[in-house]
This record gives sequence, C-alpha cells and structure tokens, in this order.
Amino acid sequence: MKENKKNKDHGKVILFPGMMDRLFNEAKYLAENNQYKEANELFEQALLLGEGDEVSLSIFAYSLYEEKNYERAKQVCEELLAIGPNMYFEVMELYLTTCMQLRQFKQVEKIIESLFDEQLIPEYEAEKFERLKNLNAHIAENQESHFQATIIEDNEPEEFTATEFSVMSAQQQMMLIHELTEKNIRPYSGELKALIENETIQPFIKSLLLILLVEQEINMTVTVTKLGQSKELNPVNFPLPTKLPQYTEITGFITEQLAQEPSTLEFALHLIDKHAIVLYPFEWAGYSSEEVAAGYIYYVKLMFGEEREMNGGIVTFLQNIEKMSDLQE
Repeated sequence: MKENKKNKDHGKVILFPGMMDRLFNEAKYLAENNQYKEANELFEQALLLGEGDEVSLSIFAYSLYEEKNYERAKQVCEELLAIGPNMYFEVMELYLTTCMQLRQFKQVEKIIESLFDEQLIPEYEAEKFERLKNLNAHIAENQESHFQATIIEDNEPEEFTATEFSVMSAQQQMMLIHELTEKNIRPYSGELKALIENETIQPFIKSLLLILLVEQEINMTVTVTKLGQSKELNPVNFPLPTKLPQYTEITGFITEQLAQEPSTLEFALHLIDKHAIVLYPFEWAGYSSEEVAAGYIYYVKLMFGEEREMNGGIVTFLQNIEKMSDLQE
C-alpha cells in the first residue's frame, strides 16, 4: 500500500474519498444505538479529517454526555453554539446541564440571566429556567460563603478527628470530605469508620464518607445503619452507588421512557444520582425498579408544573430522600 500523501494547502491527511462522511455516519449510528464509547472514538477520528456538521456535532455532544465525558461535551457544545445552530436552544440546554455536572453553578446562573436578557428562552420554558437559575445561584452562593471556613491549610490533615468532624456544620463536613478525596485516607480510616457508624451523622454525609472508603479500597468491616436498615460490608469489594443493580435498572427505564424529553431526562437522572448517594449502601427498598422509575418521571414533571395521576407512596418516599439531600442549615 502506498503511503498517504499530505495535502500541502490544508495540512490534512487524505485517506480516500468519503472516509470522513462514513466515519460520521457510523459514529451517529452507534450513538443512536447507545454504543457511546465506540461512537465517540469514531467522532474524534472523523473530526481529525474535517469539520462536522451541526447534526453530527449535536449527536457527538450528547454521546459524550452519556459517557460522562463532561469536559469534552462542553467543548463540543461551545463549538456548536459559536456557529449558531438551528437547534440553538436544545444545544444550550445540554450545555447548561453539562456545566452543572462540572459544578460550574455560577456560570450557569450567568448564562441563564443572559438568555433572559436576550429573550431567547421560550415563554413555556421561562418558569423552569427561572427555577434553574435560582437553584444555581443558591448553590454558587453557598459554595462561596463556606469556602474560607472549610479550607484545610495543612496538606496533611493530621488534626482530623471524628470528634471535630461531628461538631462541624454539614457544609463544612462536605468540604472536608472533598479535601480528603485528594489524599491518602488510610491514616484516618479508623476515624472515618467511627463517623459512619455514629448515629448522629446525617445519612447523606455517611454515604459520602463510605464512598471515600470504597474509592480507596480500604480493607475493613463497616456497619452502616440508616433509614431503618443496617448492613455490614467491606469497602474493598463493595460497588459504588452508580454500580448497584437497582440503580442500573432504574436509569435504564428512565432513559428509555424519556428519550424524547431530554430536559426531563437530565433532571430525573440528576435526582437519581443524588438520591442514590443518600440511600447508599442501600437502594430503593420496598419498590420495584419500574415503580421507582415511574415515580421519578412523575416527580420531575410535577416539579415542572405538570399534573398527572400517580400512587402517592413512592412520591412521598422520593420527597423524603430529597429532603435528606438538602444539607442547608
């Protein structure tokens, strides 16, 4: 086979006619069939050969989001928004959702303000985006107000003790946990175990502490008691919240049923991710995955102002979990 020649004018490698289009088409097909990793690899290959059209880039951005490659998804959305796509608002929704996944709450607030100023938000979406703006503003303000109080000056938190942790505010506890994710927690594993087994620690905080142990594969026995349940486990071989079986089933049902409603889907998945942490290491006990999925769809649509019939038991259960995830004091 002869070596490919480089186009002197554009500096691109020419493989053979139609190669770029074939790569884009195959990538779109894979993405539409939920094979996101394979699709993203082909999208990247195609973009090495030329620029993608609006449809290809839009599908690429969604595919990246589905694979939780939020940084790259944000970049592709920015490229799309820069060219002024026909589906501008849909791309902007994905962009905002991606920024929230990256915890860029202040940026989301400012973007939504600009969208209102430029009158780009459809009237029927105005109430939802006003709530979204206020939510992100609240989170951003809370992050800023607690930042100085929770910075750990010493890179090695030698003074970390269960006693000191237990008297901190919930927001201080969360920021300290965030600091510990960047460190070797083995010297403090005994203190973390004591906190997880402490009945006074909030369920959400217990879950975050347990996730620390699981992520660093700490080999010890921990007894977790909360929400009327108790479980003894070893973090070294215990799955993370998003790897538990019922989580996988519920998100699968949700994704299938809300495939044509991306905004509702993203918000529902956001709630499920958050609630999975609150419940961890337990799941939605007492309800089937189908019931839970239907409950989340109803719950999210209720928040968006849509009324419909639904069994109140599962909704009350989800509302209680949501309250536990709210650590504002």
